Amino acid sequence: MFEPAHKSLPPVDYVSMIRSLYADRRVMMLGALSSALVAAVAGVEGNSWVLLAVAIGFAIVGVARDIDMRAFERADLADDDVTTATHWELRATVGAAAIAALYAFWMSYSFLVVNTAFAELSSLSVTVAVLVGVAGRNFAIDRLVTSQVILIGAGMAIGMLFDGALHTAMLSLVLIAFVVSLRKVSANIRAILLRAVHGRIEATRLASELDTALETMQHGLCMLDENGLIAVANDRAELVFGSFMPGNWAGRPFAAMISAAAARGTIPQRSASQLMDTVDAGDGGKVVLRLSDGQFCEVTVSSRLDKTVLLFEDITERVKAEERINYMAHYDTLTGLPNRAYFTEQVEADLERRRHHGDKRPNDMAMLMIVDIDDFKHVNDTLGHLIGDRVLIETSERLSRVLGRDSLVARLGGDEYVVYRSGGVQLSDTVTDPEAILGGFRGPFEVEGEVFSVNVSVGVVTLTDGSDDLDALMTKADLALYKAKALGKGRSQVFHDEMDTDYRYRQRLKAELKQAVADGTLSLVFQPIVDLKSRRVVSCEALARWHHPELGSIPPSLFIPIAEETGLISEISRWVLATATAECRNWPEEVSVSVNISARDFRNADVAGMVKAALASSGLAPHRLEIEVTETAVIEERAAATKILAKLAKQGIGIALDDFGTGYSSLSYLQALPFTKLKIDRSFVMDIAENPRSLKLLSNVAQLGKDINLTVTAEGVETEEQLNLIATHSKVDQIQGYLFGVPLPRREVAELIDRMAARATLERVLTVGTTNRKRG
Repeated sequence: MFEPAHKSLPPVDYVSMIRSLYADRRVMMLGALSSALVAAVAGVEGNSWVLLAVAIGFAIVGVARDIDMRAFERADLADDDVTTATHWELRATVGAAAIAALYAFWMSYSFLVVNTAFAELSSLSVTVAVLVGVAGRNFAIDRLVTSQVILIGAGMAIGMLFDGALHTAMLSLVLIAFVVSLRKVSANIRAILLRAVHGRIEATRLASELDTALETMQHGLCMLDENGLIAVANDRAELVFGSFMPGNWAGRPFAAMISAAAARGTIPQRSASQLMDTVDAGDGGKVVLRLSDGQFCEVTVSSRLDKTVLLFEDITERVKAEERINYMAHYDTLTGLPNRAYFTEQVEADLERRRHHGDKRPNDMAMLMIVDIDDFKHVNDTLGHLIGDRVLIETSERLSRVLGRDSLVARLGGDEYVVYRSGGVQLSDTVTDPEAILGGFRGPFEVEGEVFSVNVSVGVVTLTDGSDDLDALMTKADLALYKAKALGKGRSQVFHDEMDTDYRYRQRLKAELKQAVADGTLSLVFQPIVDLKSRRVVSCEALARWHHPELGSIPPSLFIPIAEETGLISEISRWVLATATAECRNWPEEVSVSVNISARDFRNADVAGMVKAALASSGLAPHRLEIEVTETAVIEERAAATKILAKLAKQGIGIALDDFGTGYSSLSYLQALPFTKLKIDRSFVMDIAENPRSLKLLSNVAQLGKDINLTVTAEGVETEEQLNLIATHSKVDQIQGYLFGVPLPRREVAELIDRMAARATLERVLTVGTTNRKRG
């Protein structure tokens, strides 16, 4: 019943209620003086000095409460100062109880003692009026209302119940019920107020949270009312509106803002129409707007009843990320040219168009060219990959520059580019366009202070109908490119039907070479390497041969590149190693065997493991095996070759550099790798009998090898004259060539080794005998 109000109300509301008790000081004073006047009149009329004293009491209590209320007005009461407010509540309660006690005494005395009609009626009517005021004014403070109701109700009960009249007693019961109900009315009013207060607090909290959410959310949000006016918009939405059309658009039509933005050009007209159509439809949806400053905004529209909510999200970074992903999916990141996938997509679409409209445009020619940088591996290995990347970039720029916009230029990967032209292509373009490409590379490249030349080879294929798909065109252009490189590089070649025949022939060889390797139908021959001084065979080079049952003997110059292209070369190398080392065991101890290892072996095969397995199975001593590598193999796989060859050299296996003088940077490789032999290419030997300069060059190369303690072998020696010149004018140690023998099967080479050993022994005996006779 007497629960303190400060425990049931929030501090701010409790303090506000206390302030309401001290409000309307004049009304309180008027009520007290009015009661005093009525009591005084009743006292005079009933000749009762006691009532006159009650009147004086009303005046005194009224003045005292007025003084108290004035003191409250001067007090500094904060909105949440509950402690001070509780003090003032107590003082108000005392004053209210005092005035209520006077009303109770007045009414009971009037009924029991004075007993006049005016005294009874005036006290009852004024008291009831005061009770109604108490319920309406002090309902918020239960303790105050209850104390007044109890005091006044008790006085009323005493006076009217004990008056002696039945009708008065019955009326008192009704009035007492009314008095008691006044407290209930006050409680209901107070409950309604508390619910309203709590509702207001909750609404304020929710509004604050909503406001915080709106202002802190990363997206702009606005709500349109049933008339399409902007009813709610957070700060970010207002920023978006500002980018659409400057001005304050709150409360104004959203359609007018979008229309003005479209007219101004800040958003595209098409996007503006799409957005308004989505808003008007009421079904919801999303619209992406590209703003004039390059930003992207996604507007999500949702509707419910007659309200529409729009969410504005800045998706610029997402769009840029998608554009980057799309760019990476379609373009080469290094050169900026279309990549293979995007090139394929565009060309296949054009080929489909050509097939569809072929009958309408019978003379419409298309042309595809594959452009490959000659010896790009050498650029990477000698100048570094950074410069190599710059070469690729400048190559793409030169191609785009010389070909113009009519050509689709793309990078297939590595150092290979492709060009496609369709529409307006003339037969003469198959000559002029490749010549323009070759001409574009006649000027030197200048990269990072390095000046060097770069050449390209071009394979060309034309299409006049829709019979070929892109794969077929690429294959034909590749064949033409292969032919251009075979003819010396730095040139172009147009595909013709013979190449198609060659292509089909190569395809057949690929399939049947694989079968031959699997069936073990390849054979091995050995070419002797002869010591120049002793004329004995000191080594034999093992060479693979393939005799096709239908096509006859297939040259190594044809099937070895096919084996490297298809990956069969490593299986062939493994077989050659195993067979050659096993055969070498049958030769004299001083004769070794040499086996060629390709760049593909260094790249994909375990060369060291292959050698180890061959030596283990044959039981051949490591020093009787020699591994031959070309400069090209070393260039293409320098890191792997260096590591593997160093490991083999530590085991005592000989390492020979084959075809010396046909590659690049030979001197650097001679210094870096553990070579034991230098094999001079046949191109240095072929014209030494006719050209003194060639003989001098051969002599200098041999001297170079000897200066770094290498065994020097001259390849391609075919005549006695060449042999004599080499013996007289150079420091070559060994000879290899048709003069001493073509590559022979294992039985014949074994006989040759024995025959030449016997001949050398006989010549030495004859030479010793002749010398002794001369001395004798």
